[in-house]
Amino acid sequence: MNITAGTKARRSTPADPATLDPEELMSRDELEALQLQRLQHTVAYAYERVPMYRSKFDEAGVHPSDLKELADLAKFPYTDKEDLRRAYPFGMFAVPQQEVARIHASSGTTGRPTVVGYTKGDLRRWEDLFARSLRASGVKPGWKVHNAYGYGLFTGGLGAHYGAEKLGCTVIPMSGGQTEKQIQLIADFEPDAILCTPTYLLTIVDAMEHAGIDPSATSLKVAVLGAEPWTEEMRRELESRLDIDACDIYGLSEVMGPGVAGECIDYKDGSTIWEDHFRPEIVDPVTNAVLADGESGELVFTSLTKEAMPVIRYRTHDLTRLLPGTGRPNMRRIGRITGRSDDMIILRGVNLFPTQIEEIALRIPGLSPHFQLELTRPARMDELTVRIERREDCTPETAAQAAKELAAQIKIHVGSSCRIEIAEPGTLARSSGKLRRIYDLRNQT
Repeated sequence: MNITAGTKARRSTPADPATLDPEELMSRDELEALQLQRLQHTVAYAYERVPMYRSKFDEAGVHPSDLKELADLAKFPYTDKEDLRRAYPFGMFAVPQQEVARIHASSGTTGRPTVVGYTKGDLRRWEDLFARSLRASGVKPGWKVHNAYGYGLFTGGLGAHYGAEKLGCTVIPMSGGQTEKQIQLIADFEPDAILCTPTYLLTIVDAMEHAGIDPSATSLKVAVLGAEPWTEEMRRELESRLDIDACDIYGLSEVMGPGVAGECIDYKDGSTIWEDHFRPEIVDPVTNAVLADGESGELVFTSLTKEAMPVIRYRTHDLTRLLPGTGRPNMRRIGRITGRSDDMIILRGVNLFPTQIEEIALRIPGLSPHFQLELTRPARMDELTVRIERREDCTPETAAQAAKELAAQIKIHVGSSCRIEIAEPGTLARSSGKLRRIYDLRNQT
């Protein structure tokens, strides 16, 4: 391998305003006028072409003609993953099969997979928005991009691939897994950027160090990371060890795929939603009421330009809030995803998310970002065990003190007691894509 130590040049710079799309430069009033026009078309289009939407709208006593201003969207019913599963495989499609250029699907590990389709026009818009996201995150035309998102039915690999090509990059289509080969190609091909999940990049960094390679000496300048929630502490961990800029990218298959929103490198304060193509809302996950900007709740999306499979008020289950625009002042951004409403742990009446553990653990010297949460019920009472690796330079004695500190901080900041088990470095499962954090064994004990 030809990775050698050295100081990197300036890592990246914000995009030149002259390279932005016209919609990125609109005023807020202009953008909302465009949203209303596209929203009215999409709601009518879905009603006319998708039987599920006609049925839901009729049952709710609402018609597309009732949508006269943006606030009227709240009159329409939500769409959730169960609607998509009931329509399996192609009942959500709004165009004839011969007009569907590509099909993607979820893994279906918790039931029927959700299937999504794209026309050629949808694919062009997806490429454009992923390219826009990469540009916002500091990736430049002409760069070599190492794509370690999984290829196949998962939208990440192909979405990233064609978006990077659209930007004018050279794509290295590595896909996920084969970590030793990932390291070899990063060394030999000298990419400028890497695309993957944050936990898989952490796996690559650990493997580099285990092989005696300095991660900060690679050619990488920017990492664009998504497909799972991650914290500012994880960003600092990856940036310091690799000497890169790490930016978030957001998306989900049912709404389009990765590239629904992207983080601007000059702010790194949450992903800007490309509101010329998606209308976001935040709703209370319990009462279903629409919340004001700045309030925390569940993120809901309505597509504005999708042809094969429009979605109206799709409940993502991602918990966040809408914030004023910064990198693109006319477009709102989402705060860090704190978790998913369907992944929330309720431990003795206390709500807990894995990101909270990550945030606390990475503030304690000696503890690594590698951890698992195990839920058991040994005697009618739920118990949580946090199994976390110590860092290589942390002695077992120091790690024991760190474990006490972690338990105390979780009690203070989360409000629940838990057991801490220190694992030896390298012993917990590593990510090759999306990492499983929670092991719920309550029905087995």
